[in-house]
Amino acid sequence: MSLLVVGLSHRSAPVSVLERASLAVEAQTKLLQDTLAAEPATEAAVLATCNRIELYADVDKFHAGVAELSTLLAQHSGVGLDELTPYLYVHYEDRAVHHLFSVACGLDSMVVGEGQILGQIKDALALGQELHTAGRLLNDLFQQALRVGKRAHSETGIDRAGQSLVTFGLEQLAEGAEITGWAAGKCALVIGAGSMSSLAAATLARAGVEEIVVANRTRARADRLVEILGQAGVPTARAVEMGRVAGELTRADIVVSCTGATGLVLTAEAVAEALGVDFDSAAHASQAPASAVPDELDQHAAWVENGSAAQDRTVRRAPVRPAAVGPARIHLLDLAMPRDIDGAAHRVAGVRLVDIESLAEASADAPMAADVDQVRTIVADEVAAFGAAQRAAHITPTVVALRTMAADVVAGEIARLDGRLPDLDEKQRAEITQTVRRVVDKLLHAPTVRVKQLASEPGGAGYADALRELFDLDPQTVAAVSRADLNDPNRGRS
Repeated sequence: MSLLVVGLSHRSAPVSVLERASLAVEAQTKLLQDTLAAEPATEAAVLATCNRIELYADVDKFHAGVAELSTLLAQHSGVGLDELTPYLYVHYEDRAVHHLFSVACGLDSMVVGEGQILGQIKDALALGQELHTAGRLLNDLFQQALRVGKRAHSETGIDRAGQSLVTFGLEQLAEGAEITGWAAGKCALVIGAGSMSSLAAATLARAGVEEIVVANRTRARADRLVEILGQAGVPTARAVEMGRVAGELTRADIVVSCTGATGLVLTAEAVAEALGVDFDSAAHASQAPASAVPDELDQHAAWVENGSAAQDRTVRRAPVRPAAVGPARIHLLDLAMPRDIDGAAHRVAGVRLVDIESLAEASADAPMAADVDQVRTIVADEVAAFGAAQRAAHITPTVVALRTMAADVVAGEIARLDGRLPDLDEKQRAEITQTVRRVVDKLLHAPTVRVKQLASEPGGAGYADALRELFDLDPQTVAAVSRADLNDPNRGRS
């Protein structure tokens, strides 16, 4: 069996396609179940974030696997296969391992170095374990990816190369100002109470906002987030029902939305109404003279300086959806996929909107930190180590089966010896048994150690088959050893 990943991300597909292809948890569950039901796959896991959708599988046929996984992604995403195919990428074997490890380290993120992806990888593994679609290979792969990501963040300065998507988005809203000064004293409305929304609320709290209002479909989760904010020292934090969002919108200076909704949470009309303007008339009135409007709909605004005072500073420019006319009265940050906030809201006078699409464009020109090279070296080393460990693990059940067979042969011969020499006392019998076992162990030691070394090298997969053939090992015995190892409750614990 072989590792295969088929997916699309902000690097391969426009945000409009990613938005349409996004998978809710229910869709991810059905995708995993259908993948396992497909002939080429025996294991499956799905990594679905706001800027990537990837299906991992252990397959026995490459071309059939690619075709099947691509078809399943199209079916469950709702984007036709013909439309989806140009944006798909495929990684196989070591390249697939390299890809996931790079993702775990934040090298493939929209904001290089961000650490939120580790939580998303952990969630992907947990879903695969819950549904029993992640077996030996994917359990090992995802657990090691988590360890590699943590190693990269602890041993290098990759954290300085970027920041969370939340911080990155708020920097775009702040238009070059320090977030702390820009957000101080403002009222923030956070829509959603998941991990991204919680991070947004915590970031705003540290930036010194005066009030945070949390709206969520499940009131208990909103209440819990408010409780945490209160403990963090936010002057005013309160939870409201989703039905009160429109009213809270009239008071908010900053709105951050990241829900799992499949439709819009805020329409352009609702935003206009909150500001006391008519959307249609505002949209027409906001059209600037042709000479003042760039070819693109989005204009460019300065990025804030990134890094500590001791570091070299680089001013970066990023496309943002600015307020149509005059200074912004309300700042909207949409981190959801599919989007929560109508993209047309940026045409309403007094609105500044930053969403995943504008962040993707902004991140395309982001400078890379020197630490990235160090992380790439870590990834390369870890990929080689993982491959060697997997190849060695592949032959271990065969070696165990060989030693089990040898032990059975020794036991049988000792039993026959008892029949031929019944007068042996216990001490003599024990000495003979121990001597025979030592002989067998010494004969097997060198070849089994060497075969493990050879199997861990590239191209070493055939040594397990050779060993089974040479010693006429029962395949069922080898399979039983593999199952026992997989079901070990301590397996995979770090």
